[in-house]
Amino acid sequence: MSGFDVAGWGMWVPDRVVTSAQLAERFGVDEHWIVSRCGIRERRAVSAGETTASMAVEAGRRALGRAGLSGSDVAHLIVATATPEQPSPATSAFVHEALGIAGSAHDVNAECAGFVYALVTAAGLMRMDPRPVLVVGSDTHTLTANPRDRDLSILVGDGAGAVVLVPGPVDRVRAWNLGADGSCKDSLKVLAGGSRMPVTEETVRAGLHYAQINGNEIYLNAVRYTVRTIRETLEQAKVRPQEVDHVVPHQANIRIINSVLNHTGIPAERLVANLDRYGNTASGSVPIALAEALDAGRIKDGDTVLLAGFGAGMTWGSMLLTWGGAV
Repeated sequence: MSGFDVAGWGMWVPDRVVTSAQLAERFGVDEHWIVSRCGIRERRAVSAGETTASMAVEAGRRALGRAGLSGSDVAHLIVATATPEQPSPATSAFVHEALGIAGSAHDVNAECAGFVYALVTAAGLMRMDPRPVLVVGSDTHTLTANPRDRDLSILVGDGAGAVVLVPGPVDRVRAWNLGADGSCKDSLKVLAGGSRMPVTEETVRAGLHYAQINGNEIYLNAVRYTVRTIRETLEQAKVRPQEVDHVVPHQANIRIINSVLNHTGIPAERLVANLDRYGNTASGSVPIALAEALDAGRIKDGDTVLLAGFGAGMTWGSMLLTWGGAV
């Protein structure tokens, strides 16, 4: 076995819906302004008892069920998240226990590019150890957004998605590209809660445990780096933009997505998008959109599928696959 098949996929989003109309009333703006600014009409938000790990467990359980596997069959679990269950241990420990995973477990934090980072990592692991890998992306960014921060609150939603990779005879990875630029680390940040600034009464009163965003900087860098990573991946694979059957980008903002399509030349009809219903679910956005496209029968075996994401840090990544294993 020199490659892998995608044997299963699954997604999970909370039941609680937060509409753009509700947020427009909260912030004293017009609903049309929110929708035109980001393309999001509603998003999901966790309720009491729902967490990053609980969503990851549900998405992982569905992916394993579709693959006809159980946790005891999984050699490696990778959870991509930037909103961990708690500072320690890793979120993957909670998912590992709940799903009865037999093998190893670790987290990946590349913010909203996390799932692409995790999938590249999983593909590398399978080259050394061709046994099933469960890859999950899950985030609860509604909990890190300051309720008074209009710019971030209109964007974020909660959700999780997962895929199961199993050994296969075909190398599905046509090309991949990962990158980072640490000089952009202040464009989206949570100052308090780590070793640089432990949480205190003072940091809580100052709201430093909430995320802070520089929207203009994020927009410009998101377009620049996503276009760069897509171009490099397509060039590496010797694939023209018109030959991509489906592009599944990080679901951050429709203006960013449309700008990326315009700059790369990928036809708009190849786009897989659902941010109008879920908002920016960070590490969960790519696998959620992928799972919905697969459930709808849109992606077929043999199709060329491009996954791409960007995140705070900045981080970015893309992966071109020849799809296989869909059942």
